[in-house]
Amino acid sequence: MKKISLLPADTYVVINKTILTEIDRKIVTNLYKPIIGPTSVSLYLTLWSDLDKRELISKDFNHHHLMTLLKTNLEDIKKARKGLEAVGLLKTFYKSEDNLNSYIYELYSPLSAYEFFNHPVLNIVLYNNIGASEYQYLLNLYKKPTFNYSEFKEISEIMNNTFKSVIKTGINYNEVQKHEKSEIKISSLIDFDLLISSIPNKVLNEKALSKKIKETINNLAFIYNLDTLKMSELIRLVVDEKGLINKDLLLKETRKYYEYNNNGSLPTLIYRTQPEHLKTPEGNLSNRGKMIYIFENTSPYDFLKSKYKNTNPTARDLRLLEYLALDLNLTPGVINVLIDYVLRINSNKLNKAFVETIAGQWVRLGIKTASDAMSVAEKEHKKNNKKIGTLKEEKPLPVWFNAINNINQISNEEKEEMENLLKDFR
Repeated sequence: MKKISLLPADTYVVINKTILTEIDRKIVTNLYKPIIGPTSVSLYLTLWSDLDKRELISKDFNHHHLMTLLKTNLEDIKKARKGLEAVGLLKTFYKSEDNLNSYIYELYSPLSAYEFFNHPVLNIVLYNNIGASEYQYLLNLYKKPTFNYSEFKEISEIMNNTFKSVIKTGINYNEVQKHEKSEIKISSLIDFDLLISSIPNKVLNEKALSKKIKETINNLAFIYNLDTLKMSELIRLVVDEKGLINKDLLLKETRKYYEYNNNGSLPTLIYRTQPEHLKTPEGNLSNRGKMIYIFENTSPYDFLKSKYKNTNPTARDLRLLEYLALDLNLTPGVINVLIDYVLRINSNKLNKAFVETIAGQWVRLGIKTASDAMSVAEKEHKKNNKKIGTLKEEKPLPVWFNAINNINQISNEEKEEMENLLKDFR
């Protein structure tokens, strides 16, 4: 996809594709905010407030208007916008004109509380982000009230006893506003041809893999970070006597499998790669350049998994990744550099206190790119060695340290590790 620069002078107009209510405002704040963050919610509410009195469309604004109201920069606004797009609250359209770009921002309704708590992705991520007690509080907040009707009898009138029919007018009712929700899109992660071929003949009914079931399987693969063959194993456990897939049982078995392998924890959204605007231009074929490419194009989960020789990382290490991504807001590329650096100099151990010390320094320095993280790591390592008066560094160093930039100077094991990481991008 072409990289699009966002400038303060770029104009935008907001179009309301739905009917927004105070209930929607509370749902966005209570349920979406723990997932997409406060800046995304502020952007949504600001675009909503930009609408005219009838809440249909806004006048033309420029992005400096958003920068002023949100008290933030364009990169944060762009990131917040993508968060809204990802969860179905916003659609963005773009047009390039000479030196000025124009945008259309379409607003959509949030899911209802019922839809949200039954959503296979958002519900689980919300639970894991806020914890059991806060989740239960929100669930209670949206529970239907109960009332004892046992001594009451319904006396409501039926329609044809109150009204009579009239000749239909020529009004086009399709033009009337209604609630509209944008679909949450997840790219295809499952090879369904491989999935079908991996299940024994006549086990599955030919109608088993309906569009809805395929969507559920793909959603579960995204949430729990499962590949096609693992999903195939789980599906075989939940096929009923008619050869159909029991959806509820599949949800239960998938969650149970994940919890068993992750000490009872649930997944959250940490498996992102480096944002495009923070990536380094390609073309540097040195060891350093190759490693930057790997750091920027691998999720922290997959990078750590490679260090585990492609077995699943421990729940403890996964929680550390979540802490770095969610609490410290480190970018995926920076997290990968940190993992590689600490494992190399700390006897292949991810000691939480040690990792936190380095991560805290990088946060204070505002490190956002893999290249900057590598430079700071090199500088700090040299400074620490001088302080303790070491004559020679005996511990192994990452292959990207600037003292080692010739492919012939790294060990066969390091060369093999780099090649194994790179092969996924060829």
